[in-house]
Amino acid sequence: MAQISAAEISDIIKKQIQGYEKQIDLAETGTVLSVGDNVARVYGIRNCMAMELVEFPGGVMGIALNLEQDNVGVAVMGSTEKIKEGDPVKRTGRIAQVPVGEALLGRVVDALGNPIDGKGPINAKEFRRIEMVAPGVIARKPVHEPCYTGLKAIDAMTPVGKGQRELIIGDRQIGKTAIGVDAILAQKETGVYCIYVATGQKQSTVALVVEALRKYGALEYTTIVSSCASEPASLQYISAFAGCAMGEYFRDNGKHALIVYDDLSKQAVSYRELSLLLRRPPGREAYPGDIFYNHSRLLERAAKVNDDLGAGSLTALPIIETQQGDVSAFIPTNVISITDGQIYLDPSLFFAGNRPAINVGLSVSRVGGAAQVKAMKQVAGTLRLDLAQYRELAAFAQFGSDLDKATQQQLNRGERLVEILKQPQYQPLPMHKQVTILFAGTRGLLDELPVSSLGAFEQELYPYIEKKYPQIFSELNEKKAIGEDLDKLMRTAIQECVKEFKSTRNI
Repeated sequence: MAQISAAEISDIIKKQIQGYEKQIDLAETGTVLSVGDNVARVYGIRNCMAMELVEFPGGVMGIALNLEQDNVGVAVMGSTEKIKEGDPVKRTGRIAQVPVGEALLGRVVDALGNPIDGKGPINAKEFRRIEMVAPGVIARKPVHEPCYTGLKAIDAMTPVGKGQRELIIGDRQIGKTAIGVDAILAQKETGVYCIYVATGQKQSTVALVVEALRKYGALEYTTIVSSCASEPASLQYISAFAGCAMGEYFRDNGKHALIVYDDLSKQAVSYRELSLLLRRPPGREAYPGDIFYNHSRLLERAAKVNDDLGAGSLTALPIIETQQGDVSAFIPTNVISITDGQIYLDPSLFFAGNRPAINVGLSVSRVGGAAQVKAMKQVAGTLRLDLAQYRELAAFAQFGSDLDKATQQQLNRGERLVEILKQPQYQPLPMHKQVTILFAGTRGLLDELPVSSLGAFEQELYPYIEKKYPQIFSELNEKKAIGEDLDKLMRTAIQECVKEFKSTRNI
């Protein structure tokens, strides 16, 4: 048997050590094979994980989306100008994550959680992955408490509950963002934290939203995640997931959060762009096959969790933009099927001056009465039916035939109901005020007033009750129901206010 000398042994060990280092190096760093259109093909980062952050020279980050046999498709989250073929790429070992917690309240951040509002760094104590598994069936609890949007037309007829996903859908420029912003303003002093995700919006639009929230004192409990139209598709795609992770922090700590995705149409377009650049096979309308999964896994994370997990909730208001009112297009039908109802905004109503331009017939809440207090059910129970009948009659009555008294009465009531559901922007109403004006409308207490004066009457009604009958508002807030005594008191108060209003206006 041949003897192996000590020198040979040390040689073999040296070679093995050198080879070992190379193997580790190969696994942890790679090389750019090609780069363009914010997508890089990288060779060599063998152990890379899906959604892992990788680093390019100059500190530019990328997110690993395609894990193929011989290379990794990376979406670059920043400028690719300084990245060239042959550049080294480092694994970070971190799945894409963002800072979360109360340190982000009042701040404007990008899709990676970096501050972009010029107020200095964010001292977040916790980070969360942007992709988390949604709570399972057992971890959830049925939606049972209201999440007020402050808009009469929504809270009365398509109510939103804590943990619900209610879609806001309609053409461009007819008030979708306005509903989302009003819903955020309505959470003032309710202990609900808000996240507004602006995906693919103009920077000027986002600046207007930030200014509106600051002006009305809502910025202190709101985080704004902005990835504007000028940013790479990768950042626009992950912005919704980043915002969701920030909202989940509150849900999982027994608190309540509301998130507005503005809008998921642009997020879907950015995902389509990434998928096509990564050479994934296109499907209908060139969207990738997993576009439904993209939205469903995001929206499923909005939930009301059970008492054992802290009874927190995350409520989602996704926004979808339609083209010429086509709700049967690919993305709108996908998101309608995932959400628990939709608020449909109608351009014809908007241009006729009915704002918010909510089409009552096409809007629906699949949670319904479970998200309403008893007082709201009592005043809004017949509202949807009354409005539907009014629309039918109005269409019929325009032919100018003679109408009987009952029909005229119904038309007059319907006109007034449509008028009291109008609401100016940035003026969300608390539940007790909504119930009071809807009570006046549905019980026929406004039938004597001209339709054109109802807006002015509503402005005078609330201060009048606060001054002379403060017990009405306090009892509505305490009992959340209208008993016999309160019914009589509300009738008396409203009738007195109508009389005073008529005398001062000479009606």
